[in-house]
Amino acid sequence: MKLQAPFIQLPLLFDAEWLAREIDALGESVWKPHPQGFPGNSMLPLLAVDGDPDNEAFAGAMRPTPHLQRCRYLQQTLASLGATIGRTRLMRLAGQAEVTRHADQGYYWVERVRVHIPLVTQPTVQFECDGHTINMAAGECWIFDTWRQHRVLNDAVQSRIHLVCDTVGGGAFWDLVAQGRTHDAPHAGWQPRRVAPDPAASVDFACESVNVPPVMSPWELGQHLSFLFAETLPHTQLPVLQQHAARLLRHWKGLWAQYGDSVTGRAHFRAAFDAFALAVRPLAQGVTLRNEMPWLQVMMVMISRVAVTAADGRAASKATGEYG
Repeated sequence: MKLQAPFIQLPLLFDAEWLAREIDALGESVWKPHPQGFPGNSMLPLLAVDGDPDNEAFAGAMRPTPHLQRCRYLQQTLASLGATIGRTRLMRLAGQAEVTRHADQGYYWVERVRVHIPLVTQPTVQFECDGHTINMAAGECWIFDTWRQHRVLNDAVQSRIHLVCDTVGGGAFWDLVAQGRTHDAPHAGWQPRRVAPDPAASVDFACESVNVPPVMSPWELGQHLSFLFAETLPHTQLPVLQQHAARLLRHWKGLWAQYGDSVTGRAHFRAAFDAFALAVRPLAQGVTLRNEMPWLQVMMVMISRVAVTAADGRAASKATGEYG
């Protein structure tokens, strides 16, 4: 999600050592290689579709996995965010490994902020975002602008482990964000609230159930296209691309009025978008976004692949480009 600052620290502080002990008790066998095979990256699913740790999908009801159900303080930690929790994992970065520079472009992260809580880390671990570098200390709670280019470098011998939670937020969560501090703000007068392990504390939290639409409404489609154009650097072909997008939206509104998101209209919506994509492909060559990503590539990943779900219920493709 695009934020007003590269990094924002939330006013919460957790017992990282307690959390690390809960994770250690799960054992090494529950860890999985990163789904995209990034060297030195591994993960442990905590919330996944239907609670299945082997399900890497972005569409469906996100529920606690058996691993999370064994970790009470970890559940309390998620509950304290005051958010509707989406896909959540532990992300481990081996010593002398890195998360290479990239920007998150998938549909799932357009409206979701990524919460990072370091459980095991070292003072030398560097988290970079848009030219700004910080160290997230153990137990702190951070969000950052995943739309900007970012990278992580672990130059220590020991692995770095973060709790990484994707969420659209919620009223209480965004109140916490409003009480947070940007990475470059002074610490004077600002103090996070300690959330200590409490056997009596609630471990209940809302889970994401609705995430990928069968068909994007014309209003959502228009919002995403407007966002992309607002993020586009000046280019001679930009007005022509905007004309094609306006034509697509007019067509989409007509189809929506006729079919809504019913299965019977899916092929018509897909044909409309495919025609748009075919028309803009030669025009968009060299058109770039402010985050250095190619306009066409991001449009295809962020919008085209999710604009219409196939009649059999399958999304056109899963999101790509994820790191931890």
